[in-house]
Amino acid sequence: MSTIKTRTISINHAVDGPADAPVLLLSNSLGANLEMWTPQAEHLRDRYRVVRYDQRGHGQTEVPPGPYSFADLVDDAAALAEALGVEKFHFCGLSMGGMTALGLGLTYPERLLSLTAANCVAGFPPEGRQVWDDRIRAVSASGLEPILDATLERWFTAPTREARPAQMDAVRAMVRATPLDGYLGCCGAIKALDYLEQIAGITTPLLFIAGTHDAGTPAVAMQDMHARVAGSRYVELNAAHVSNLEVPEDFNRALDDFLGSL
Repeated sequence: MSTIKTRTISINHAVDGPADAPVLLLSNSLGANLEMWTPQAEHLRDRYRVVRYDQRGHGQTEVPPGPYSFADLVDDAAALAEALGVEKFHFCGLSMGGMTALGLGLTYPERLLSLTAANCVAGFPPEGRQVWDDRIRAVSASGLEPILDATLERWFTAPTREARPAQMDAVRAMVRATPLDGYLGCCGAIKALDYLEQIAGITTPLLFIAGTHDAGTPAVAMQDMHARVAGSRYVELNAAHVSNLEVPEDFNRALDDFLGSL
């Protein structure tokens, strides 16, 4: 891992794979870091130049003052590619990273080879924004520790949590290590997310990956997004919110099939 100064912020990232292979950027969810993509990097690094990075305010990336916007998160991804000398790239993100993928499709289509948006939505109704207001207040008052158990309950199904205690401990530690100001800054971006009426304009090849048991970004919402974007593809996995970690083999297969078809 290393940090590179871009035109926006300093971004921590890890690069695996041949220098002359197509580039795939992997973008983390809220409360995670680039380590969440280890199963995908290990699977794809023989065929792609896999670039994992920490979103702003997460992992070892810079924590500028918040709140942030998705314009910030989208520009960070484009700026990272520029700083690495990458002209065009595939992009895959989950949750907040998937939302970033949608923003890239709207803002930087000329830079993209493909987009994969996993376990995400394109906007929230008023009651959804209230949920984010409540979380911002709670985390501002008490930090991340009180929400760790609820986070894992959203991220993984009960059978997975029970069967993989070591993995759950590692994920809990990853969330706990997230800089508080960075977490809150990204909460501000997610609360204000408003791409739904625009995504029909995305022309980049786009794969949506949903989780059947995902309560936070329900499959039905992702099916609606798929219906709005002409030519997009849709895969639903037997998982909750963090599908790439819960069913990595199935996630890898879906990503393989999509990228291979291009």
